[in-house]
Amino acid sequence: MAIEIKAPTFPESVADGTVATWHKQPGDAVKRDDLIVDIETDKVVLEVLAEADGVLGDIIKGEGDTVLSGEKLGTLNEGATAAPKAEAAPAATAAPAAAAEAEAGDEQLLNPAARKLAEESGLDPAQIKGTGKGGRVTKEDVLNAIEAKKSAPAAAAAPAAKPAAASASSVMLSEGDRVEKRVPMTRLRARIAERLVEAQSSMAMLTTYNEVDMKPIMDLRKKYKDLFEKKHNGVRLGFMSFFVKAATEALKRFPAVNASIDGKDIVYHGYQDIGVAVSSDRGLVVPVLRNTEFMNLAQIEGTISDFGRKARDGKLSMEEMTGGTFTISNGGVFGSLLSSPIVNPPQAAILGMHKIQERPMAVDGQVVIRPMMYLALSYDHRLIDGKEAVSFLVAIKELLEDPARMLLDI
Repeated sequence: MAIEIKAPTFPESVADGTVATWHKQPGDAVKRDDLIVDIETDKVVLEVLAEADGVLGDIIKGEGDTVLSGEKLGTLNEGATAAPKAEAAPAATAAPAAAAEAEAGDEQLLNPAARKLAEESGLDPAQIKGTGKGGRVTKEDVLNAIEAKKSAPAAAAAPAAKPAAASASSVMLSEGDRVEKRVPMTRLRARIAERLVEAQSSMAMLTTYNEVDMKPIMDLRKKYKDLFEKKHNGVRLGFMSFFVKAATEALKRFPAVNASIDGKDIVYHGYQDIGVAVSSDRGLVVPVLRNTEFMNLAQIEGTISDFGRKARDGKLSMEEMTGGTFTISNGGVFGSLLSSPIVNPPQAAILGMHKIQERPMAVDGQVVIRPMMYLALSYDHRLIDGKEAVSFLVAIKELLEDPARMLLDI
């Protein structure tokens, strides 16, 4: 029985997706819950798993094709078994089987991976000598043919005075030592670009700055980090949890910073959902910590650690990426000393953390060396007045420089 392989149901915020990678090819055996295909959206990569054991049938949507929510991608032949490989045939029948394949034509002598690679490289499969069982052309044979094709023109062009110009359709363009590479922009990167332009064109964005003495937090962390890690089953005490807790307390005091604009209405959120910007190979993603007002430091650190691991593996879910009433971005991990972060719509503000840098500071009339960090708060001036923004940032500074305030709620 043929089962339709369909794209996942996208949430309302996602219009469509792109077929990123087919992990199985037509004719491949598939087990239930095997990963068949990845669908890339502008937020996350969604995995489509096999619903039953069988063999992959036709592929309707190829890699790079745009798909809608629930659209058919291909078929899975439930209960079918993959055709036996030539290597598995008995010795007595191996030669006749190989001869039959040869008579059937070159199309049958290429496995799907080798055929796809040959087509992408512009090679004629009939001109490739197969070294596999029964003369089958393997992926290695195609790779060797590609290398031979590259070396042959190079040898022929050696006596020439100047190299031939690269074709217009070539991905790699070179002239001497000058190399260019053209690749399509990922959906995530394209969506990030759209949102950044949208934020700057639709908001009255302004940034205010302050600095915080990190010594109290660093001393507290140094004193308790080993005990904290032992108590909370290996969860390490970092700086992000202190900033999340300080931001949560400050958002309670200044609800406009935690609000958003919906048309001509202001929506005040009675909860604190803080997004934490995380860097991944696909780009910057912002998973959300839900109800941070009820989370302790260990829960915050553990959740952020999980987010980082999932971001690297491309396993963040749509639910983890949706929503948020405020965002914290830490450019300091990359060495940034000062920056102006861009607000993530429809949120009204974003806090930028930066590198901790030792600087001479005047303390009680004396010059001392302190580990200082610049803080930046970008905000939508349509919703937040300058006084509120500055007061909000000062509140975070005071909470971090005297952590006991967070415990005493003062």
